[in-house]
Amino acid sequence: MQTYEPPELPEYAERVLQAAEDIPPGRVMTYGDVAEWLGEGGPRQVGRVMALYGGSVPWWRVVRADGTILPGHEQRALGHYRAENTPLRDPRGSGVPRLDMRRARWDGEGAGAGEPGTDG
Repeated sequence: MQTYEPPELPEYAERVLQAAEDIPPGRVMTYGDVAEWLGEGGPRQVGRVMALYGGSVPWWRVVRADGTILPGHEQRALGHYRAENTPLRDPRGSGVPRLDMRRARWDGEGAGAGEPGTDG
Protein backbone atom coordinates (compact mmCIF):
# COMPACT_ATOMS: atom_id res chain seq x y z
CA MET A 1 0.00 0.00 0.00
CA GLN A 2 1.35 3.41 -1.00
CA THR A 3 1.27 6.31 1.38
CA TYR A 4 0.26 9.75 0.22
CA GLU A 5 2.90 12.42 0.53
CA PRO A 6 1.73 15.95 -0.17
CA PRO A 7 3.75 17.79 -2.78
CA GLU A 8 6.57 19.90 -1.46
CA LEU A 9 5.58 23.52 -0.92
CA PRO A 10 7.31 25.89 -3.35
CA GLU A 11 9.98 28.02 -1.67
CA TYR A 12 8.16 31.27 -2.53
CA ALA A 13 4.96 29.93 -0.97
CA GLU A 14 6.85 29.06 2.21
CA ARG A 15 8.16 32.61 2.40
CA VAL A 16 4.70 34.13 1.88
CA LEU A 17 3.16 31.89 4.54
CA GLN A 18 5.97 32.73 6.98
CA ALA A 19 5.34 36.43 6.35
CA ALA A 20 1.64 35.94 7.17
CA GLU A 21 2.62 34.20 10.42
CA ASP A 22 4.98 37.06 11.33
CA ILE A 23 2.25 39.72 11.18
CA PRO A 24 1.29 40.50 14.78
CA PRO A 25 -2.28 40.02 16.01
CA GLY A 26 -4.35 43.12 15.38
CA ARG A 27 -2.25 44.21 12.41
CA VAL A 28 -2.43 43.55 8.66
CA MET A 29 -0.31 43.74 5.53
CA THR A 30 -1.60 44.06 1.98
CA TYR A 31 -0.77 41.50 -0.68
CA GLY A 32 1.55 44.10 -2.21
CA ASP A 33 3.18 44.83 1.16
CA VAL A 34 4.05 41.16 1.56
CA ALA A 35 5.54 40.99 -1.95
CA GLU A 36 7.57 44.15 -1.32
CA TRP A 37 8.73 42.87 2.08
CA LEU A 38 9.89 39.62 0.47
CA GLY A 39 11.49 41.49 -2.43
CA GLU A 40 9.89 39.11 -4.89
CA GLY A 41 6.64 38.66 -6.78
CA GLY A 42 3.67 40.96 -6.63
CA PRO A 43 0.19 41.20 -5.12
CA ARG A 44 -1.27 38.59 -7.48
CA GLN A 45 1.42 36.05 -6.68
CA VAL A 46 0.93 36.58 -2.94
CA GLY A 47 -2.84 36.29 -3.38
CA ARG A 48 -2.44 33.05 -5.30
CA VAL A 49 -0.25 31.55 -2.57
CA MET A 50 -2.75 32.60 0.10
CA ALA A 51 -5.66 31.15 -1.89
CA LEU A 52 -3.90 27.81 -2.41
CA TYR A 53 -2.01 27.34 0.85
CA GLY A 54 -3.07 30.04 3.33
CA GLY A 55 -5.60 28.06 5.36
CA SER A 56 -3.01 27.00 7.93
CA VAL A 57 -1.75 30.52 8.71
CA PRO A 58 -3.49 33.73 9.90
CA TRP A 59 -4.85 34.44 6.40
CA TRP A 60 -7.04 37.28 7.67
CA ARG A 61 -3.92 39.39 8.27
CA VAL A 62 -3.05 39.55 4.53
CA VAL A 63 -5.61 41.86 2.94
CA ARG A 64 -6.66 44.02 0.04
CA ALA A 65 -5.17 47.50 -0.03
CA ASP A 66 -8.60 49.17 0.16
CA GLY A 67 -9.43 47.46 3.46
CA THR A 68 -12.35 45.40 2.16
CA ILE A 69 -12.69 42.04 3.84
CA LEU A 70 -12.17 38.95 1.70
CA PRO A 71 -15.52 38.27 -0.01
CA GLY A 72 -17.12 35.05 1.15
CA HIS A 73 -15.09 35.02 4.35
CA GLU A 74 -16.42 38.16 6.02
CA GLN A 75 -17.90 36.58 9.15
CA ARG A 76 -14.88 34.37 9.86
CA ALA A 77 -12.48 37.23 9.25
CA LEU A 78 -14.52 39.65 11.38
CA GLY A 79 -14.42 37.15 14.24
CA HIS A 80 -10.62 37.12 14.06
CA TYR A 81 -10.39 40.91 13.71
CA ARG A 82 -12.62 41.48 16.72
CA ALA A 83 -10.75 38.90 18.84
CA GLU A 84 -7.43 40.58 17.96
CA ASN A 85 -8.77 44.17 18.29
CA THR A 86 -7.82 44.96 14.70
CA PRO A 87 -8.91 48.54 13.90
CA LEU A 88 -12.09 48.57 11.81
CA ARG A 89 -14.07 51.35 10.15
CA ASP A 90 -17.82 51.67 10.34
CA PRO A 91 -19.66 49.87 7.56
CA ARG A 92 -20.97 51.80 4.62
CA GLY A 93 -23.78 50.64 2.36
CA SER A 94 -22.77 46.97 2.47
CA GLY A 95 -23.16 46.68 6.24
CA VAL A 96 -19.74 45.00 6.45
CA PRO A 97 -16.99 46.95 8.24
CA ARG A 98 -13.71 47.65 6.49
CA LEU A 99 -10.27 47.52 7.98
CA ASP A 100 -8.93 50.88 9.11
CA MET A 101 -5.79 50.58 7.01
CA ARG A 102 -4.22 53.74 8.41
CA ARG A 103 -4.20 52.23 11.90
CA ALA A 104 -4.04 48.47 11.17
CA ARG A 105 -1.33 48.34 8.51
CA TRP A 106 1.96 46.88 9.70
CA ASP A 107 5.29 47.79 8.11
CA GLY A 108 7.17 44.69 9.25
CA GLU A 109 9.18 46.56 11.86
CA GLY A 110 10.42 44.32 14.62
CA ALA A 111 10.41 41.16 12.51
CA GLY A 112 13.94 41.55 11.23
CA ALA A 113 15.59 43.58 8.53
CA GLY A 114 13.09 42.81 5.81
CA GLU A 115 13.50 39.09 6.28
CA PRO A 116 10.39 37.47 7.70
CA GLY A 117 11.07 35.01 10.47
CA THR A 118 14.46 36.40 11.46
CA ASP A 119 15.45 38.04 14.72
CA GLY A 120 17.80 40.68 13.47
